[in-house]
Amino acid sequence: MWKSGTLLLLSVLWASGELQQETELRRLPPPGKLNFGYVPAGVYETLAHYEPGPIGILFHLVHAFLHAMQPNAFPHDLIVKLAKDKFGAIQTEYQKAIYYEIGFLICAAVGLLFAILMPVVGLFFCMCRCCDNCGGEMHQRQRKNADCRRGLLGTLLFSTSLVITIGVLCAYAANQNLSSQVKNIRRLVNSNMRDLHTFANDTPMQIDYLISQYATVKNKVNYDLDNIGPLLGGRIHVRLEKEVHPALNQVLNMAGAMRETKEALENVSVSLVVLQEGAGKLHFNLSQVRDSINRTLDDPGCHDEESDATTAQLCHSIRQSLSQLQMSANFTRLPNVNPQLEKMKNVVKTDLSSVVHRGFSSLNDTPHIVIEQTRTVVNSVQNLVDSVGNNISSFSRAFPLQTCLSNFTIFISHAHAKIEDYYPEIDKMDFYRWIGCIALCCMVVLVLAFNYLGLLCGTLGYDKHASPTTRGCISNTGGTLLMAGVGFSFIFSWMLMGVLTTIFLAGGNMEKLLCEPFHTKELFKVVDTPYLINPEWKNFIPGYMYNDSELELTSESLYSTCKQNKGIYSALRLDKVFNISSFLNTTVFTKDVVHQLENFRIDLRAIILLEAEGKQNLLDFSEAGLSEINYADYLDEVNKGVTVVDVLSFAKELESQTDLMPRGPLQTALKGHVATLQRIHRQQIAPMEQAMSALNQSMRFLERTASDLPNKVTDVLEAIEAAQHLISQNATLLINQETRKYSATIIGYFNQYIEWVKTSLALEVAPCKPFSNILDTAQIMTCSFLVDSMNTFWMGLGCSTLFLLPSVILAVKLAKYYRRMDTEDVYDDVETIPMKNVPTYDTMNRFPRASAPPRHIDW
Repeated sequence: MWKSGTLLLLSVLWASGELQQETELRRLPPPGKLNFGYVPAGVYETLAHYEPGPIGILFHLVHAFLHAMQPNAFPHDLIVKLAKDKFGAIQTEYQKAIYYEIGFLICAAVGLLFAILMPVVGLFFCMCRCCDNCGGEMHQRQRKNADCRRGLLGTLLFSTSLVITIGVLCAYAANQNLSSQVKNIRRLVNSNMRDLHTFANDTPMQIDYLISQYATVKNKVNYDLDNIGPLLGGRIHVRLEKEVHPALNQVLNMAGAMRETKEALENVSVSLVVLQEGAGKLHFNLSQVRDSINRTLDDPGCHDEESDATTAQLCHSIRQSLSQLQMSANFTRLPNVNPQLEKMKNVVKTDLSSVVHRGFSSLNDTPHIVIEQTRTVVNSVQNLVDSVGNNISSFSRAFPLQTCLSNFTIFISHAHAKIEDYYPEIDKMDFYRWIGCIALCCMVVLVLAFNYLGLLCGTLGYDKHASPTTRGCISNTGGTLLMAGVGFSFIFSWMLMGVLTTIFLAGGNMEKLLCEPFHTKELFKVVDTPYLINPEWKNFIPGYMYNDSELELTSESLYSTCKQNKGIYSALRLDKVFNISSFLNTTVFTKDVVHQLENFRIDLRAIILLEAEGKQNLLDFSEAGLSEINYADYLDEVNKGVTVVDVLSFAKELESQTDLMPRGPLQTALKGHVATLQRIHRQQIAPMEQAMSALNQSMRFLERTASDLPNKVTDVLEAIEAAQHLISQNATLLINQETRKYSATIIGYFNQYIEWVKTSLALEVAPCKPFSNILDTAQIMTCSFLVDSMNTFWMGLGCSTLFLLPSVILAVKLAKYYRRMDTEDVYDDVETIPMKNVPTYDTMNRFPRASAPPRHIDW
């Protein structure tokens, strides 16, 4: 049955329905960790934990007593040796066994001695009392402390009876607890059986879920394969653009420089024409103004004897400054830039920016190139992915799931039905046990009833004025009841002690040799002892199940793993029978998939960064003759200024000098010249200055551009050639790196699935907690229900039985003070000395019962 159960578990673990396929491709997130969700788990309802409640205090007291009585460690070696020799070693190892059992043997000896001596002592006690000894003489001597002795004996007997009562109550509580817990056995068994059904029903569903989650891997792989352009081509493009974009940007900058150079040459050409034309007109106008001023200064008002000295001085100053009123720059000597301008116009006819943008577009087309060049490999991998799913599905159909599951369910139901058949017998046996324990308790209760009634009657019937021979009927009844309790004590105590000693030996040893080692797992170490059950098997479980006793699978590890509610695959080390890693590596993560992924061949030589037209355009730009322009002459003329003196400032100075002259024709004529100079500045000099500024900026830009221009163009062309060489020749390493990363991502999805399946099988699929619960339930029913209650019963009733011994002694002594005596001590009227010399044989005749002792004269 065990082997068939093992095969069933294997089948349940690895059998499942067909692989679930999704009809629509899901959009999955970018490459990363896959989310397989949570394995659907059933809920096991059995709580293999027992809380005894208030009676647990008594259980702890029993455990403490057993530990104090038997403090020796669990005899692992002794039990192993006895088990190996099939108890044949008991003849040589009896000393160790006696040493371990010494506490039990001493207590059993005491109990046996009690059981033997108690009826013997009772017999002799009865015979002794029949001979008027041992308290049998119905005569009580008068003592002064009689009341004190009676009270002390009554108190001691009452206290002893209370102790006996407590022991009986403990025994009764243990008896009732066992009966009530027997009713819980059905509930525990039913919950365990339901858990086994849950285990059998949920495991195929969990396996189906594991297999169905391959669809998650498949959809993610297909998604990445369908998007190989953005994923793989995009990564390659990002890596390439770090090297290529700087070179293309340099060409793009050159295109901008070409346009700016052409514009600068056009500005130079226009400005030079403006300056040359304006210089001629300005020279003519300045000459006229200078001649007009000279003629005005020839006015008699400037040098006549009658003229003012200040005016003459001002005229002389003006005449001296007229030499500055002339052209400074000579623009006519500057050559034009028409040859360079014509060449640049031819250069810019080629749209270099468009050529560069075509290079960018060609580079950006990398994802599309990757898609086209990997289309065949992608289709092959997708076909392999589908075949992997078919392999898993076909493997799942290879197991006879329904048959195995039906057999296992039938086995559970049949076992449950058999257990159900035993319930009436268990209830009947428990009822008989309960009756027997109640009968044992009633034996002690009967003695207690006589004790309590005797104490009650003796106390209520007590009369301090009555003599021993005149005690009342109630008091006498109390003494008689006490003696009846003594008699029943002798009758029942030896039988009680015999039964309790037997229960003590059974329950105590079960606690020390079974229950306590189970909690400390010493019991598992005995079972797991190498070569114990079979001399050829180091470990029994793997030797029996897999015929490999060297496998590290012990009952302790199996129980602990199931206790943690881990999967039965890891608990039973089913990898010995079916290695999930090997299966997944050969079924899911096939070599064909890896081989196909290694067949990626990507060639980017179709990418052209800069066409020949663009390269020639750069060369034409470097040969446009910009270096032939005489920038020094241009800048020298521009830096001179239009005129020697600032005409506007000259006009202001002339106006200020004219204002110092007296009013007259001279002043009026000079003011007219001032207006003429201002008009010349506004209409001719200001536009020329603007043209000179534009010429200055353009010439400086051209000078910077022409500076080492051939070398700059060469550097740009070399950068383009290096980038093109990288793409065409040296990109293989880069492409291989990114291809390996992409392939690793694809393979990583399979690895994630494999690791998830292995982890789920070990921790979540078919959790074997029901099997550890069965063992825990058996331990609860055996130890917590039966053994603890049984031990508490013998402890409570045993203490009561032991206290029957002092109860007998105290009851016999106390009965003397309650019963009516036949004779009593008589005192003389004169002398207080009691008459003790009368022969005992004549007592009844010479001292009859009376309410008062006779006087001495009546003898």
